[in-house]
Amino acid sequence: MAVTHQGPKGTRDFYPDLMAVRRHIEGAWRHASIDCGFDEIEGPTYEHLALYTAKSGPGIVNELFSFRRAGGDDDYALRPEFTPTLARMVAAKAGSLPLPVKWFAIPVHFRAERQQRGRLREFVQWNVDLLGVEGAPADVEVIACAVLALERLGLKPTDVRVRLSHRGAVGAALAAAGVQPDRVGDAFELLDRRDKLEPAEFEKRAAALGLSAEARARFDTIAAARLPVDADAGALALRLGVDQASLAGVLGLAERLKAMELAAWCEWDFGIVRGLAYYTGTVFEIHEASGNERAVAGGGRYDGLVELFGGPKMPAMGFGMGDVVLGLVLGDRGLLPKDALALLPRPDAYLIGDGSEASERELPRLLMQLRRQGLHARASWKTTKNVGKLLGDAAKARARFAVILGAELAQGAVALKDLDGGSQELVPLAQAAARIAGAPRP
Repeated sequence: MAVTHQGPKGTRDFYPDLMAVRRHIEGAWRHASIDCGFDEIEGPTYEHLALYTAKSGPGIVNELFSFRRAGGDDDYALRPEFTPTLARMVAAKAGSLPLPVKWFAIPVHFRAERQQRGRLREFVQWNVDLLGVEGAPADVEVIACAVLALERLGLKPTDVRVRLSHRGAVGAALAAAGVQPDRVGDAFELLDRRDKLEPAEFEKRAAALGLSAEARARFDTIAAARLPVDADAGALALRLGVDQASLAGVLGLAERLKAMELAAWCEWDFGIVRGLAYYTGTVFEIHEASGNERAVAGGGRYDGLVELFGGPKMPAMGFGMGDVVLGLVLGDRGLLPKDALALLPRPDAYLIGDGSEASERELPRLLMQLRRQGLHARASWKTTKNVGKLLGDAAKARARFAVILGAELAQGAVALKDLDGGSQELVPLAQAAARIAGAPRP
């Protein structure tokens, strides 16, 4: 009796329609990266386990697919993210890399966690990083790349929001609210988990930071602080309870966003600090506007990470954007076709033979001529003198032209049918490939 096998939980089988959607998203990512001056890189699918524990601590092991090779003496893990690999690669060649380093990657990642909407155990993530430049211009260059890709996928500022914060400003606000310097890290972690906690639990953990009731109320105000990017310095300082000097990083970021015409996409959300300890300045998340989905993307400045992996001290800014949540958002917004196969490349030519000796001889020759001219050419696997049905197959394949090799071959010609316009003409066999190659593409 045959055994039925299923794919591992939390993974996906990419049939042609789903692969078309994936390539559509990846294409927008790749083209936006290149147009913004980033170069593509890749690294190994697995790394030494110590690479991840060095950055995130031993607790991360429970989230990883880790293993030890039989007979080996070292532990490895399938990559859960790309930033440690990137930092390792930069550290290894830091002395010879021209600055700034502008790299992107679109790898597959793995996390051994519970599957739920928007989160799988295997996923594709776009990573964009800029290293070697400090300040708002570098931060906004990275954010701009993310927005450019989202724009090209059809999303608008009313669909997704870039929620920005700055750990320096938030740290100053927490200090003003009464958080002691040795508890700021705990306060950042609590802020990062705020949306995942019940109000009573949040209040309990805020009290555990040693804050008075008044200070806890102030802490809650900071966590909920959302303002437009073009809010004036006075309004920001009042909301956070800090002096304007503490907002230098925030105000510089706002000016650059406005200069690059990105302010419409962005808002301040000072409850965002990104829980990972290596973030050092600007942080951001991109969310679907209604808040019904997980974050589409997240990132920030991580100026000390390359040094942690043995390289020089180097400023760095980057983000990751997964395909799972983004695909859900695009589908909900009607930005993916009902038939995803429509995203596949269109054949330039679909060849049909009538089964005659002449067509059997000439069809494979013409098929290869078309392909050698860089054209996407297919041929029917059926032969019949009734070409009507085969023309239907050509139309289903979304071909631009059907090339019919029939009785006209006796005169050295083929019938060339324009499947978009509906016209049909006889064309010398020797000129068919050039005619299709020279036809304007829609």
